[in-house]
Amino acid sequence: MPSETLIRPATPRDLPAIGRLGALLVKTHHAFDPKRFIAAAPHTEDGYASFLGEQLEEPNITVLVAIRRDEVIGYTYAGVEGRDYMSLRGPAGVLYDIVVDPQHRQGGVGRMLLEATMAILKARGAPRVVLSTAERNEPAQRLFASAGFRRTMIEMTRELDDGSP
Repeated sequence: MPSETLIRPATPRDLPAIGRLGALLVKTHHAFDPKRFIAAAPHTEDGYASFLGEQLEEPNITVLVAIRRDEVIGYTYAGVEGRDYMSLRGPAGVLYDIVVDPQHRQGGVGRMLLEATMAILKARGAPRVVLSTAERNEPAQRLFASAGFRRTMIEMTRELDDGSP
C-alpha cells in the first residue's frame, strides 16, 4: 500500500481534509488528558484548516499530505526555527503535527510522511529535528524511536485549581 501513496506539498484544495485530520488530532489528545489538551469544538475542523491554510504561505513552514486514490489520508506540519532560548536549543526543524487517518495506519504512511518532512527540513538547513508527543501516544513514540529520535525533554503539568500543595 505505501507504493500507492503519494507524499506532496499541501495545497488549498487539501485544507478540508487536513482540517478533519487536525480535529482528529485535537480529539485524540483531549482523550489522552482532558485537563492538558483542548477539546474539539464544532468549529475545530474549519479553524484548523484556516490556520494551516495561512501557514502554506510561510517560507519556513512545510505542510505535506499523504494522498491515496485522490484522498488525503495524512499530513505533517513542520517548520524551521532559529535559536530558541525558551527551549534551550539551537536552530532546528520542528515537527508540529503528524497525523494519519486511523483507517490507513500501520501501513507505513506515517513513516513516509516523517521521512519526507525530515528531508525537506534538512534541505532547508535544519541541523536536527525536534518534536513533542503526548505521554500516552505510544504508537507515535515507537515510530519516532524507530526513526532515530531520542527523548530529550519531559513536559510536566499541574493544575493550579485542584487543591494540591
